[in-house]
Amino acid sequence: RVQISNQALLALRARRSKTSHGPRTMDKTKVLAAGAAGLAAGLVVERLRRKQKDVTGRHDARVIVVLGAQWGDEGKGKLVDVLAGRADVVARFNGGANAGHSLVVDGKTYAFHLLPCGMLRADCENVIGNGVVVHLPTLFEELRQLDDGTDASLERLVVSSRAHVLLDAHRVIDGMIEDEKRGRSTGSLGTTKRGVGPAYASKMNRNGLRFCDLVGPDDVLVERLGALRAFQHAHYRGCVPPTLEADDEELGKLRQFRDRLVAKNVVRDTVTLLRDRIAANRTILAEGANAALLDADFGTYPYVTSSSTTVGGVCTGLGVPPSQVDCVIGVVKAYTTRVGAGPFPTELGLDAGAGRHLSSVGHEYGTTTGRKRRCGWLDVPLLRYSHAVNGYDSINLTKLDVLTGLDALKIGVEYAIDGEVLPRGYMPASLDELARVDVRYVELPGWTEDLSLCRAFADLPANARRYVRAVEEA
Repeated sequence: RVQISNQALLALRARRSKTSHGPRTMDKTKVLAAGAAGLAAGLVVERLRRKQKDVTGRHDARVIVVLGAQWGDEGKGKLVDVLAGRADVVARFNGGANAGHSLVVDGKTYAFHLLPCGMLRADCENVIGNGVVVHLPTLFEELRQLDDGTDASLERLVVSSRAHVLLDAHRVIDGMIEDEKRGRSTGSLGTTKRGVGPAYASKMNRNGLRFCDLVGPDDVLVERLGALRAFQHAHYRGCVPPTLEADDEELGKLRQFRDRLVAKNVVRDTVTLLRDRIAANRTILAEGANAALLDADFGTYPYVTSSSTTVGGVCTGLGVPPSQVDCVIGVVKAYTTRVGAGPFPTELGLDAGAGRHLSSVGHEYGTTTGRKRRCGWLDVPLLRYSHAVNGYDSINLTKLDVLTGLDALKIGVEYAIDGEVLPRGYMPASLDELARVDVRYVELPGWTEDLSLCRAFADLPANARRYVRAVEEA
């Protein structure tokens, strides 16, 4: 579903207080612009600041960050695609091929899991940062959508020499670990089995294969891959051969991919590249995968991803100083969804009522796995916590139209345990404590009017405007 039109962000502005040193509150907000395309309405909910910056222009904001503010699938790809038209560089800073989004351009659908959205813009430079783990077969499969295998699109792509290579063995290990967990009382984590967790484990074990190793001397590649293979064989029950043979199939594929990357000078020092672009006053759009509540540190651990999905991940995953981050936009679905296992305080059943409506009307199926997403009401305490961690300058509210047709709507506004309301912005770290949370709701009337032709906030039906204002004021 389409969340936002190209017109929706033309006037987007961010104001940041020079005097605020604590977590920013979400109290005073206003809707600055609204847009709709096809079947959906997208609303940019804008905070009031003292200092004004035009985050869609090229002259003020240098680093703009787009993050998912919930558990993923909020519609980040559509917003990034809109902003990419006003950016000089689009950069991926975290994750791997475990998340994805689809974009439709000139009637053709593109599915990206690794490539930055800017690859669809001829005048945009694209960076895969050091914080990403890259499965090369997947990368080149995605590139074929753009150039039918000619590698012409590689000229607009730069991969960090410090990024790690995700190997087929990592995928085998991921599947093995997930299958083992399904047989335990604790249950599985619901991973995508794309090898992302084991690839980051190799990185932390300091025996991973980096792109600088891949494009370096061949004996270095053989040595690094051989050492990793021996480690994986010893620690993961022989799921890979103990030694690296001269005719190893994966080694042969890596050499082929290496030659194609070297021919186009794709692998480079992206820290220097981004520093130079910032110095030249270029606009850099940092595109996040997954979402804040899936962060390895701040998410609902252990039901999280393996990378940093917060604004801090931009700095560690790209090598960009915190002082250069000018604007952080949190993308929020008008309700809440989650793929896989893990706590979900506002969850609804999918068999009937509002839960079934959200699932069917919202087409809530995972882009990467095809799994049906769990659905529930909008969770404001979760958003306050997400905001406390990331300090959003703006909130992009998506998929408001999915709520059309429901007689009554609910918004979760408070958490309480044993009758005591939890502090604003507090999210229990303990899953046992989170399971005891009682969500307190406000109820609002629904609407039946079609939102597909709405192009401004004033065009929305009265009850839809009331819903958005309730989000602003919560």
